[in-house]
Amino acid sequence: MIRSIALLLCALLLWIPQPAGAMDLQGLYEQALTASRRGDFGEALPLWDQVLEQAPQDPAALSNRGNVRLALGDPDGAIADQTRSIDLAPGEVDPHLNRGTAEEALQDWSAAADDYLWILERDPEDASALYNLANVRGSEGDWQQARDLYGQASLARPGFAMARSSEAMAAWQNGDLDWAEAELRKLIRRYPMFADARAGLSGLLWRQGSRGEAESHWAAAAGLDQRYRQADWLVDVRRWPPQPTRDLMAFLALQHPDR
Repeated sequence: MIRSIALLLCALLLWIPQPAGAMDLQGLYEQALTASRRGDFGEALPLWDQVLEQAPQDPAALSNRGNVRLALGDPDGAIADQTRSIDLAPGEVDPHLNRGTAEEALQDWSAAADDYLWILERDPEDASALYNLANVRGSEGDWQQARDLYGQASLARPGFAMARSSEAMAAWQNGDLDWAEAELRKLIRRYPMFADARAGLSGLLWRQGSRGEAESHWAAAAGLDQRYRQADWLVDVRRWPPQPTRDLMAFLALQHPDR
């Protein structure tokens, strides 16, 4: 089993199956995987349905269809597919990670944590499980544990910039503003086109009274990703903590009073 493309942030993984016996089935697999990778989920879903009509006990196909169902807004269907995949391949990691993501979509934090902890009991350095568990702990309001877990995820996977940025946001939420600022600046030096760190530093600098520099970083962030203007997206999708979200929105309201 090989992990490959992430469909949603550090969460949904396509599970590449072993080659199927029949050429037509193998062709369907390839078409479904290609559509999923492209993000053409409406096209991918009926292809996975066809695969499972021929191979209803294939755990990889079930897990991949579950990913597509979640991407199309059907977390219950996703959980059903991932659970069936787990029943058929109880030792595989990806269906647990993918089911946890679907459980998070339903705000079932306890169930999602159980899936991530199942992975971490077997591999304490699984960066995706550490990162996703940190998101759960933050959603539960425990930003100190979230900060610790984001830090562990960044150590487990060198170059995991989003984990480092999330650790800085959690530190900011907990009042450790100097550390958060230093970490965001390090990230920007290493990854100048990293919108998350740029947007975060904009809000943090505004909070600290450095409006001019905040505007400079925001100009770069906004040019890279317009979603950082949306509070709902920041909290529900990107999973920023409340205080950084409030600070960035306050900065944007001051910059654009008609918002």
